[in-house]
Amino acid sequence: MIQRIQTLWLLITATCAFISLKLPFYTGNVMENQTTVFKNLTASSSLLINIITVIIGVFAIVFIFLFKNRKRQLWLTFLLFLLTILQIVLLYFQTGSFVQGTWAISILIYIAMPILLILAMRGIYKDEQLVKSVDRLR
Repeated sequence: MIQRIQTLWLLITATCAFISLKLPFYTGNVMENQTTVFKNLTASSSLLINIITVIIGVFAIVFIFLFKNRKRQLWLTFLLFLLTILQIVLLYFQTGSFVQGTWAISILIYIAMPILLILAMRGIYKDEQLVKSVDRLR
């Protein structure tokens, strides 16, 4: 389990998800009660995005232990990939409430999560192909 590369990718994805709860996606000024207030948009800024981010982090760790059923692991990792895309889209729409602002450098963590999940899916798929080729040799 630990020696598989997709375990590393899933573990890094979970770490990025939990780090994204604190690091900003977007920073800028928001109008509140006729005054501008400086705010950071993080994954914990909205309840829905917070829940999605925690689900991404927890499920990425849980999916590591599904190594005996690679087809299910691949399918669920793909669904987790779609969830990370949904998270980024929801965060992007949240930036519309800002009067003025800039993208934070930590946006790279948010973008890294779907990339890491693609790498994990690739590793799971390669493992599945390896097992199929060994079964053919028997």
